[in-house]
Amino acid sequence: MTMLQPSAAAGRRPGRSPARRARRSWTGWGFIGPFALVFTLVFLAPLVYSVYLSLFRTQLIGGTHFVGLDNYQAALSDGQFWDGVLRVGLFLLIQVPIMLGLALLVALAIDSGRLYGKDFFRITVFLPYAVPAVVATLMWGFMYGTRYGLVGDVNGALGVRLPDLLSPDLVLASIGNIVTWEFVGYNMLIFYAALRVVPHSLYEAAEIDGAGQLRVITAIKLPAIRGALVIATIFSIIGSFQLFNEPAILQKLAPNAITTDFTPNYYTYSLSFSGQQQNYSATVAIVMGVITMIVAYVVQLRGMRKGA
Repeated sequence: MTMLQPSAAAGRRPGRSPARRARRSWTGWGFIGPFALVFTLVFLAPLVYSVYLSLFRTQLIGGTHFVGLDNYQAALSDGQFWDGVLRVGLFLLIQVPIMLGLALLVALAIDSGRLYGKDFFRITVFLPYAVPAVVATLMWGFMYGTRYGLVGDVNGALGVRLPDLLSPDLVLASIGNIVTWEFVGYNMLIFYAALRVVPHSLYEAAEIDGAGQLRVITAIKLPAIRGALVIATIFSIIGSFQLFNEPAILQKLAPNAITTDFTPNYYTYSLSFSGQQQNYSATVAIVMGVITMIVAYVVQLRGMRKGA
């Protein structure tokens, strides 16, 4: 019996032509092209240029010449730079837990459904975030003033002597108060949005089991928004290391308390625009960026680790 063998052409699946496959590949690039262009111009190009600047040094005598890693060695042994790093590190350890704790407390109160006028309360807490940082700092700086502000008015009206909140010993705490006032509402919104997507069936099961509100918070709500807590913590860490607006503005009001190396970002700004040391400024910025990246990455690994 003779069996018919199907031809190779009949057994081959119809495929797309090379020209059509090429058009499909270019279509994908058309979608991601605008983002890739903006990402390259806004992020990659400045980063590469900063690294390039950090490898050179400009001097009055001799001009600009290549120095390799000498700027990085100078930055790692720069006492002013490390004083600023330690200062923002202390700021981070104290201010961030207080700010996130207040934001979480407000979010839990709003989500509980037992707060009267929760919509108005939510908007009120979030409103300071809508105030520009410059305006907020000027407003609080005026209130801190002992000669012209709220503290000075209280001292004159009551005949007392309140602490000078712009003194060297208290200015960091005063900046922490400003930042907390600005960003409690922002973090509250992150936590509240995460709480809104927790399945209500979990609450119903806990209620059947006789769990109280505190047990529901610790066993259901907090584990459910763990990702949001980690994200808010990372954002707050990055924001702390980038602290600039508040000390730069308050420096005019408290020149004896806030120096040009008060924070690493302010130090970088002073080196570049006041000291005309753009190369060393780029080096300090890169070193600070690496430190921030390492700390944020460690916090992310620790926060997202199972069983943490």
